[in-house]
Amino acid sequence: MAKVRIQFECSNCGHISPKWLGSCPGCEEWNTFTEQKTEAKPVEHKARVSGLESNEAPQKLSEVETSEKSRFLSRINEFDRVLGGGFLPGAYVLIGGEPGIGKSTLTLQIAKSNPDLNILYCAGEESAGQIKQRAQRLGIASSNLLVYNETQVDKIIEEAQKKSPDLLIVDSIQTVYRTELQSMPGSIQQVKECAALFQQLAKKKGITTIVVGHVTKEGDIAGPRVLEHMVDTVLQFEGDKNYTYRLLRSLKNRFGPAQEVGVFEMKEDGLSEVSNPSELFISDKTDGISGNAIVCTMEGSRPLLIEVQALVTPASYGTPQRTSNGFDRSRLALLLAVLEKRAGYSFSNHDVYLNIAGGFRLSDPAGDLGVCCALVSSLTDKPISQRISFIGEVGLGGELRTVPHIEQRKKEAAKLGFKESIVPAGKDKNGTRYVREAIKKALG
Repeated sequence: MAKVRIQFECSNCGHISPKWLGSCPGCEEWNTFTEQKTEAKPVEHKARVSGLESNEAPQKLSEVETSEKSRFLSRINEFDRVLGGGFLPGAYVLIGGEPGIGKSTLTLQIAKSNPDLNILYCAGEESAGQIKQRAQRLGIASSNLLVYNETQVDKIIEEAQKKSPDLLIVDSIQTVYRTELQSMPGSIQQVKECAALFQQLAKKKGITTIVVGHVTKEGDIAGPRVLEHMVDTVLQFEGDKNYTYRLLRSLKNRFGPAQEVGVFEMKEDGLSEVSNPSELFISDKTDGISGNAIVCTMEGSRPLLIEVQALVTPASYGTPQRTSNGFDRSRLALLLAVLEKRAGYSFSNHDVYLNIAGGFRLSDPAGDLGVCCALVSSLTDKPISQRISFIGEVGLGGELRTVPHIEQRKKEAAKLGFKESIVPAGKDKNGTRYVREAIKKALG
């Protein structure tokens, strides 16, 4: 009998250590090491099953055939947008997101929007009865949707080779396992090997595969980092549980633009596409109220208009409060310092509260100008016209710095009825050079 050896494995990144450590050297997380018992001469587990062997000879690049023209659509426009124009045969897609955000709903709705697709849905978290109930609620009646309750990866791959579906959906990668491995489903070793097998299935058999992944408390996709390297496309489902909208963002895409965003709204009958997402984040009831400004941010290649709300009041305590929701607090402190030094507005004796309406998180530097104007508007109690939008990054010298896609942003604002956009002076002859000049234009 082989000698048993004890080692410690990080549950976050998979780092192996011969002894327990408080902080992981790989990911710097605390208290993530768990004890693992292994044999001194472990059995080699190859990520290989019957039917996936390949004896292809090397090919000249000029002779390789591409499948770009053979894309097929999910017919969910926002989903196809994020994918870069639909699915490619043999593509390997990973969808991550918080529990209850809508990952399973979105993948199941593909059968509703495109009933001609042959879909094999492998469910490891729900029974067939539960899936049917959800399908009835979503109005799905496709005869080409096959539900397979199985978590053993060899059986899933065997069934996929028999049925040869257009689309294989695995919900989720943390529930499938291989019997040859002694570790539990969801462990680093199981996730690595199962993901490698699905990758071989997708590439060698041309079966487009979607795997659903869990996330950690920090919002990152759970499991080893190699999982994200292994797939062709990584999609992240984002959203605030207090709001109904959902953002589907492509963090990686080998077949299309990364950081593209699709916008959905969660309703009783499932996820509904939002054709004009700017309307979600702009209120029509704030005209005449000081501290509100409209900024135009870019999400991927899509411009979005966001409402910034600021409240500046005299400080009630010795130390002024600095609170922000949806905006980086360090960036807020920097902009307040610029306004005091370069524009002459004092906030040292005032509490400052900043909120990005709709639960949205504003990280685009082009929102700096709108934040500055909203802060000064609240400080002076002078409202900004709701027909003005702001685009521009604010530098430490109080200068307005140009940002990408200014013309595209201005067109989006004009389309929604904004008569004027205050932008940095650059290619735009009517642009503004300094933040103090922009504030004078906005407040009159």
